[in-house]
Amino acid sequence: MAKKAHVTVTVNGDEYEALCEPGQTLVDLLRNELELTGTKEGCSTGDCGACSVMLDGKLVCSCLVLAMEADGRSVDTIEGMATENNLHPLQRNFLELNGLQCGICTPGILIAARALLERNPDPTETEIRYWLAGNLCRCTGYDKIIRSVMAAAEEMRGA
Repeated sequence: MAKKAHVTVTVNGDEYEALCEPGQTLVDLLRNELELTGTKEGCSTGDCGACSVMLDGKLVCSCLVLAMEADGRSVDTIEGMATENNLHPLQRNFLELNGLQCGICTPGILIAARALLERNPDPTETEIRYWLAGNLCRCTGYDKIIRSVMAAAEEMRGA
């Protein structure tokens, strides 16, 4: 039997400790050990983007990262997007413009869209579509998602 490893990880600014199995993924750590269930696991192969999180400021599929690899690092998840009483502009626009339906893909898309807008506050529709290409949605047809991101970008720029 493989030995568990002690992991200390900062998630959304809060430090957590856990014992992890050698093959345990970051998405499993977040959902099962830390009870942060906003991050969804869709495919377990990195193809759908539902489990997207930021790891030390880099967008990653948390199903492809071992929990042990997150030791001493910083993770940002969907739970950290809103402030105490205010939704992030992306979240608000997704609600207002119907950019979500079943919700499985939404957390990953929101994290990916936020990563894009932090790098490029004024993306074109093509740039948004390219950036979100790794996030699969089976419900919306993407148009409402793209419009939601464009509206949030405009709001965040103060346009």
